[in-house]
Amino acid sequence: MAKIKPSKGAPYARILGVGGYRPTRVVPNEVILERIDSSDEWIRSRSGIATRHWADDQETVTAMSVEAAGKAIADAGIAPADIGAVVVSTVSHFKQTPAVATEIAHLVGAGKPAAFDISAGCAGFGYGLTLAKGMIVDGSAEHVLVIGVERLSDLTDHEDRATAFLFGDGAGAVVVGPSDVPAIGRTVWGSEGDKSETIKQTVSWAEYRDGHPEKFPAITQEGQAVFRWAVFEMAKVAQQALEAAGITVDDLDVFIPHQANMRIIDSMVKTLKLPEHVTVARDIETTGNTSAASIPLAMERLLATGEAKSGDTALVIGFGAGLVYAATVVTLP
Repeated sequence: MAKIKPSKGAPYARILGVGGYRPTRVVPNEVILERIDSSDEWIRSRSGIATRHWADDQETVTAMSVEAAGKAIADAGIAPADIGAVVVSTVSHFKQTPAVATEIAHLVGAGKPAAFDISAGCAGFGYGLTLAKGMIVDGSAEHVLVIGVERLSDLTDHEDRATAFLFGDGAGAVVVGPSDVPAIGRTVWGSEGDKSETIKQTVSWAEYRDGHPEKFPAITQEGQAVFRWAVFEMAKVAQQALEAAGITVDDLDVFIPHQANMRIIDSMVKTLKLPEHVTVARDIETTGNTSAASIPLAMERLLATGEAKSGDTALVIGFGAGLVYAATVVTLP
């Protein structure tokens, strides 16, 4: 049997550039309250959300991704043709096939890269980042474009008091490339399928096609169960990611959790006992929950505002429907 030659990849991988796109329409809580019986104070106290962005007809999953990707590629200082793979995490691209990654790859001028979509909910960015790291180290690609993108306004029941205020739209992207030093830690990831009913689509596309029920599918969740799981179980996963990277909370500069709920973020900060010097992403206040897009969007904003800087050590963790999760430590671009 012939021996397979070892791949010639880079020793390590790192995030080289980041970009984001938020739709132009800003939706305050007052708009949400037109269709549910609640108050601005209640929404802010329960979620921390004051506004979110909703896409218009032109701001498609593809269009938002191309905008975010272009910024990430420019930030990385590479040419689009240098992209060897495109990984897109989304649950709100309504065409089953072809993968939207292929269209995005073409529109950004990436040539003929490997291109595929993944569905890992709010942990999707972490899953994509892990796959990209593997491709770089393996030698399958020199640069990988990872995109998290959602139009969750299309999957929101705007009359559901429990979820109508939560979701927003947007796209975040990073370029992952070779590194001579460790800059993306080992990912701690997994799933708890016995809790899959906790966050889910109300009905399948087949049920909707057959008219049972007539209402368009939407995302629903058991809020208290999700809160308890995220606060207690995800803090453990975050700690495991720190240990896998060989650091402690004292070594952190930045904490970028999935922007699910401000109360969850604040509770995780307390449980992890993060020092005061650690910058915490709280992008949810003005962006809402954008699922797979939330971590790269929050990362992009922290760097743009100067709250975080290039070279900072950041803990990122995503968690959501599945239930799935992924956490790792990265060096910011």
